[in-house]
Amino acid sequence: MTSPALPLTGIRVVEVSSFVAAPLCGMTLSQLGAQVVRVDPIGGGADTQRWPLAAEGTSIYWTGLNKGKRSVTVDLRSSEGQELVARLITEGDGIVVTNAAGMSWLSPDALATRRSDLIHVQLLGRSDGSTGVDYTVNAAIGYPLVTGPAEHAGPINHVLPAWDVSCGLYAALSVVAAIHRREQSGAGACISIALEDVALATAGNLGLLTEPQVIGTQRERLGNSIYGQYGQDFVSRDGARFMVVLLTRRHFRDLVEVTGTGAAMAALAEALGVDFGSEGDRYRYRDVLSGLFGTWFADRTGDEVTAALSGTSVLWERYRTFAEVAAGPKVTANPLFSRLHQPGVGDYLAPAMPAVLDGVHPASAAAPGLGVDTADVLAEYLGLTDADISRLATAGTIGATG
Repeated sequence: MTSPALPLTGIRVVEVSSFVAAPLCGMTLSQLGAQVVRVDPIGGGADTQRWPLAAEGTSIYWTGLNKGKRSVTVDLRSSEGQELVARLITEGDGIVVTNAAGMSWLSPDALATRRSDLIHVQLLGRSDGSTGVDYTVNAAIGYPLVTGPAEHAGPINHVLPAWDVSCGLYAALSVVAAIHRREQSGAGACISIALEDVALATAGNLGLLTEPQVIGTQRERLGNSIYGQYGQDFVSRDGARFMVVLLTRRHFRDLVEVTGTGAAMAALAEALGVDFGSEGDRYRYRDVLSGLFGTWFADRTGDEVTAALSGTSVLWERYRTFAEVAAGPKVTANPLFSRLHQPGVGDYLAPAMPAVLDGVHPASAAAPGLGVDTADVLAEYLGLTDADISRLATAGTIGATG
């Protein structure tokens, strides 16, 4: 039985990008079936050698975000190189995703003179066009001042580039929406998405910006507790760490039962005049509850805690390192991952698209070598001859074609 075509099969996207958000957008579109051509300057962009590096010097970071694409390298400062990229965009499907700044020839106005139904997606740091990256945007929004231990005075950055990731996925969604509208009406789209706007919208949607406006309070630093709910980390006798979350009465009841704290909890609730079945009361008295639960964890090994909690409705998980996860069944026995041979990196289990389409995770091929597809793309998409390509390579307009 032949698998159905992926939703974006037959669509071509040109990506002029670097770092996280724009490449993630392009890879997501590729996993949905689009043919994505990443364009870089000759020698590669600023992210070509970003750490971590494999033993051969290949960037694991770069290959991870560019799986399944074709790679073209062009002198983006030369008029002839700019013309080649403009043609790749407008003579294909007229779709470009970029986070490049200061390139007037790549602007929606310039490209729309060649193709009126152009779909142009520009990723920005800030909506006014000024620069911003994930960690500077995050600093300006407020999250680092509520991250970390309650007693800590300074900011703590999280290591996940959340706004880059969210921005890249918003960009991919915008491309898909624009393609749908163009198919319905013939109209193109000029779309801009700023990292800072993504961060602001998220903080607003989650109530972090609404809270000070409406009730005059702001989120406090809670360490590993969860605001408004009961959630806490615990340490076992042998040093294993667990995160436990109780969202419902049943979760609370099951943890009380497994830890044997029923009598103490009943006495405490009566003394305080509260109902621990209420999430608000569990949150208000979280430190007292954690003191009672913590003794049970501290008296048992990690394996004993795991066995006991596995038979309950309690939401829990053991903290693991990246190395432990990579070696465990969440990767090795998960259909999300399949073995990939990445030149310059080696063989490893690589993730496909997290969404399951028609029963499968859309997987990606390996990332291309930098510029390896230049000649083939120019011949296939623009009809250039071998002589044309040789002349461009000799002139330094395109990367060496091998």
